[in-house]
Amino acid sequence: MRTMLAFLKSKTLLGGAFMLVFYQIIFVGIFIAGYSAVPKNATDLTVAIVNEDTQYGSEIAKQIQEQLPFHLKTDLSYEEAKEELNGRDVHLVVHIPNDFTQKLTQQGEQVQLDFLINQSNPQLVSGTMQSVASQITDKLSQQLTVENIKGVLQGLKLPEDQAAQLADQAANKFKSNMILSNPQPAGMHNQMAPMFVTMVSYVGAMIYSMMAVSTLGQVRSKFGKWRAFLGMQGVNALISLIAPLIGLSIYFSVQGYGADVFVQMWLTHALEMFVAMEVTSVFCMLLGQAGMMLNLPLMLIQTISGGSVMTQEMMPGFFKFFSTFSVMYYSTQTDYNLLFGGSGTWKSIVMMAVIGLGALAINSVIHQFKKVSDSKDSIQQPLMM
Repeated sequence: MRTMLAFLKSKTLLGGAFMLVFYQIIFVGIFIAGYSAVPKNATDLTVAIVNEDTQYGSEIAKQIQEQLPFHLKTDLSYEEAKEELNGRDVHLVVHIPNDFTQKLTQQGEQVQLDFLINQSNPQLVSGTMQSVASQITDKLSQQLTVENIKGVLQGLKLPEDQAAQLADQAANKFKSNMILSNPQPAGMHNQMAPMFVTMVSYVGAMIYSMMAVSTLGQVRSKFGKWRAFLGMQGVNALISLIAPLIGLSIYFSVQGYGADVFVQMWLTHALEMFVAMEVTSVFCMLLGQAGMMLNLPLMLIQTISGGSVMTQEMMPGFFKFFSTFSVMYYSTQTDYNLLFGGSGTWKSIVMMAVIGLGALAINSVIHQFKKVSDSKDSIQQPLMM
């Protein structure tokens, strides 16, 4: 009993017990709050319906609109819809060609509906859209029964005997054309690569920043306030440039994408790591080691708002808002583009740079006004993750 009481009186042990409870609260609480949006928020995805047939195609487009529970765009041209699909602003394009009615009225022809899906997206999104396309296909096939299509053809002023003859072929009259762009290589390690490659850079930067800020106090006493601060930034930049090579080399040795993609990924994650160092340093500059108490929830929030499991449209309001200034969100979107394809790469890179410059400015202000411990203070061990 005395031994147990001795342990219970230890501040170190009590601190460890506190962190044990704290980790459970933030991990479980944040994940439940974030992932409760799946699948209920799937209806926030966007589908574009492009109808180029002014006859029966208009009726088909109307029926599809009534069936789909998603956000719909019906005012885009085919090319505009494909551009928004590539930029992940649209998640499915339903295209009714201009010869839909013409082929419907001709013997030996099949009417075709195009479904365009960008696979450079979280698996949840591309899988949902493929399921939606299959459901639309099944419903339209059921609608094109002998009696229904006979009435449609007669409404197009075809002779009754010709309409009846064409209606007999209804079972084989309709086909769907699934057009998949930016395919991902097989294997779940590829599907999850944008998330994990981004996360490993951020977590490493988070732990490193606590040590770097602790060292800053010692170097400052020897070289002065601003020389020490600029020296730390120089070391941050150097480490950010070198460190991502390790993780990327491991991944690319398993799944090669070419030297050009490797270089682009390397430079992207060098930027991400440097920005992550600046962002996580803000709390370390303010609170020292206790800054981890804020940095850890910040990291967990970004794993949800990073866009690797669900798109920004599906996220709960808080996470959607947070993603607009999330380092991991813009890094993940860039990885999707570089590894699989898609547009908006430069926008994501610029946003990461803006976030980094903002965090650097905040750190400069904190450094100006906050007293830093002198060189006699030892660097304490970081909190265990």
